[in-house]
Order: sequence, then structure tokens, then C-alpha cells
Amino acid sequence: MIKQYINKWVVAGCVSMTLLAGSCTKDLDRVPFYDQTSASVYNDFKNYKSILAKLYAGYAISGQQGPAGKPDLTGIDEGFSNYIRQYWSAQELSTDEAVISWNDGTLSDYHKMTWTSSNEFIKATYDRIFYEIVVCNEFIRETTDDKLSSHSISGTDLEEAKHFRAEARFLRALAYWHALDLFGNVPFSTETDEVSASFFPKQINRTDLFNYIEAELKAIDADLVDARQNEYGRADKAAAWTLLAKLYLNAEVYIKQPKYTETIAYCTKVISAGYALSDEYRKLFLTDNNTSPEIIFPITFDGIRTKTYGGMTFLVHAAVGGSMPAASFGINGGWAGLRTTKAFVGQFADPSGNTDKRAMFYTSGQNLEINDIFTFTDGYAIGKYRNVSSTGVHGSDQTGDFPDTDYPMFRLADVYLMYAEAVVRGGTGGSAATALQYVNDLRTRAYGNANGIITAPQLTQDFILAERGRELFWEGQRRTDLIRFGKFTGSSYLWPWKGNVKEGKAVDDYRTLYPIPAADRTANPNLEQNTGY
Repeated sequence: MIKQYINKWVVAGCVSMTLLAGSCTKDLDRVPFYDQTSASVYNDFKNYKSILAKLYAGYAISGQQGPAGKPDLTGIDEGFSNYIRQYWSAQELSTDEAVISWNDGTLSDYHKMTWTSSNEFIKATYDRIFYEIVVCNEFIRETTDDKLSSHSISGTDLEEAKHFRAEARFLRALAYWHALDLFGNVPFSTETDEVSASFFPKQINRTDLFNYIEAELKAIDADLVDARQNEYGRADKAAAWTLLAKLYLNAEVYIKQPKYTETIAYCTKVISAGYALSDEYRKLFLTDNNTSPEIIFPITFDGIRTKTYGGMTFLVHAAVGGSMPAASFGINGGWAGLRTTKAFVGQFADPSGNTDKRAMFYTSGQNLEINDIFTFTDGYAIGKYRNVSSTGVHGSDQTGDFPDTDYPMFRLADVYLMYAEAVVRGGTGGSAATALQYVNDLRTRAYGNANGIITAPQLTQDFILAERGRELFWEGQRRTDLIRFGKFTGSSYLWPWKGNVKEGKAVDDYRTLYPIPAADRTANPNLEQNTGY
């Protein structure tokens, strides 16, 4: 498994990668973390997998030793700078699904939707995305056919190196998709760009970036390992198909063109690859979720090997507070941060009185109303992520600090819902009956019986948005979903403290994109700001 390599990586290219990292965003302080040159490390194929592990590790941990002390990025607390922690915050804290009680800097601006281009957490998200792109570029640059030949890589090693390179291109495409979704028009560089402190990346527009990601994911298909045949935690063809489906599902937002037929096609490829729903919803968010037949692509965490104050450490600890028993979550204490709003709680209301087991709300001592964002007991808590197994065994870190639970970046339930939505929105090549069946499969699992089954007339766009919330909450999906359904900025859907008003109010449409950080625009004269900032 890739997590077994994350604390062992040997990373190459001290000088070249550090220069490119600095020139990609210009304002990032870098701590050099390489002791060997590209030439010496890439000469030995035994090093390649460890270097690849660094690329995967970029999503999971935030530095060179974990949990702190040798950060990839400086200028912000290392725990805050973690990729999953920052991406999740940008996607969830800005919505009805999550609010945080911490008064750190401008963190509360996410939920109030009052952020500016000087927001340090938005900058950390942006920096982390482009740091990941930089390290992927370096690996891809060093594993071209010519470079592999020059290092005498041949036979089965050559075949595996091509798999590695395709995975690196997938990881870069994933980071660029996050940039596309969050920031729109961003600085752009690939392995073909010069490595120089004087290099200022040009800004790419959203349409061109969409086309680039689409082309990359199609180009690597032949070199990726077949679906479900790679090591757990590594990308395969199905991971790329899922990302393509998500790209196409949001095409009307990104490029003003519907691509629901393409969404259906790639969802069908994933669904046909042999994945299956987990028998219980709760098992998807526990320490043994690595055994689930449903998870297509995880970001792996391990209490011993991937120590970080971001990632799943954040998602498990920050959600526990008040009267919640920390031991039942497999941790030594809660951080009393994350809760949800009454608007999201309302998504689970069932007039028939049936119980949806996905409603993992902790209500004891918690108020439904959020009178004060900074009071943990205002707002229902959520007990979704835990550092315990499906049989109740605590994670491997005996201190109770760092969980073993993996982050489910892509899973089959999401693909089912994407297929259903694309059919309802008019995509061709799918089946309305099949779409209904996929949704009812999820609801049968959620209710434990047939009480949640819906009929064809009930499968509307509004229902699908609500169902995506019920199925995928706190998985980094909500902001993108609300934008796609036209519910993020306007007055058609309000939640507590949206627009910095307790009852919620509409905000300007330009907030469907985050601003390019002011510091990066100062450093790179090629960058223009997003509208409104």
C-alpha cells in the first residue's frame, strides 16, 4: 500500500524543484528538503516508488517529518497548511454543511462568506495546490521516455516507470481540477517549462484549463493500471474516469457547455469496473475503510506513518467537543471546532418519520440554533469520521492523536449520484430506470429497509442535490454542488450566517470563485484578479 512508503520517500531534484516551486507562485517560502540531485536519485529505479510516494504524500501530510517541524510551506502553521484540511475547509466551511468555532485569523470568513484576497487560509489552499503541481511536474520531467532511456531503465522496470508517470500526471490533473474549481483562472506550468527563478507562469483561462485536464486524463488512460488492479491508495484507470466524470458534470459552470452525456459515459465505465457499495454506510469512515469495495480513490492516513495535524487528524478531532465522548471516536480528546447548521439538519427531515442512518448528528448538549459561531455547542455536532474500526478497535497510534482512517476522495456512491443527475439533466446514453435504481440502492442502505425508496417522479434535480448532501456530507463536495445547482450565492437557499447574517442572506455571485491571493499577484505580474476582488 502507498501509505507504507509515505514515511520513507527519497525525493530528488533539490535545486531544480526548489527553484520551480518558488517560481510557480513566487511568494512561497520553501524549506529545501532534498539532499541528493535528480541525476543521482533517478539513476536507480529502486528510488522511483519512494519519490512517487512523496507525490501522494503531498495530499496527506504537510512536511518532511510529520507532524510538524520541517514543513513544505512556511508562513502558516504546518497543521493548517495540510492539503486535505485546506481543501475541505474551502469546500465545506463556506456552505450549510459546516461551521467552525475557532477564531484563528480570518478562518471564520469562510462561513460568513466575507473573504478577501488577503485571507491566509485561501492562500494556504492555493499554495498547497501549486506545490503539489510543482512536485508532480518534477517527477514527470524526470521520467520522460528520453530520461528513462538515459538512466538505462528497461524491461519490467520501464513498464512500471510508465505506470508511475501516469499516476503523477493523474495527481497533477487532480490538483489542477481543484485549482479550476476553486480559483478558475490560475498560473499554469507543466514539465516542459523552464526551471528558473526568473520564470513567471502565464495565467490560463478556465476553458483552456478544462481542456488541458480533459486531455491529460484521456492521454494517461493507456498507461494507468486497470481498475481495481493497483495497490490500495494508488490511482488507476477508474480514478481517472471518476475525475473525468466530475469534470464533465460541472462543465456548464466551468466552460458554459453541458457535457452530461460524457458524464454518463464515464460513470458507466466506473460502475462497470466491479466496485460495490459498502454494506453499511458508517464503515466508509472508520479505520478499516481500506477494505471497502466502494472506495475508488482514497487519500491514505496511518496513525504511525502519516502523522499530521491536518487531514483526518483534523476531521476526527475537530468534530469532537462538548459532551461528546472522545474515547468512542478513538482519540484522546476533541478540539471542539466543527459542527453543522440547522439548514443542513433539515435536509434529513422525513415526513413519514423513517430514520435515515446517515444522519450522524450528536445533539446532547448541542443547540440547533447557532447564535454564536464561536461557541461549539451552538449547532449540532457530527460523528461521521472516527479512529475506530467497524469492530470497535482503536487506531494504531496508542496516544490517540493520529487516526488510521482514510479520506474517501472518490467512491462509488458519488458516481451513482453523478449518473443519476446527468440523466435527469438530459444527458444521453443512460437510463432513467437505472438512475432511479442507483439512487434507491443508496437509500435502501441508508434506511436499512425499503422505507426510503422513491418513485420516478420524485427523482428531480432538487432531490438529487439534497440526496448528495445526505450521502456525501463532509466529504469536500458541498460548495461545488451548491454552485452547480445555483444555490451557493443567491437567496434561493439560505443557511445560518451565510453572508454574515444569523438568518442568512444572499451574497454576490462573484464568490463562486475564490480570489487569487494578493501576495501571488504582487509576485507574478502575469496574474489578473478574479472579478469582484
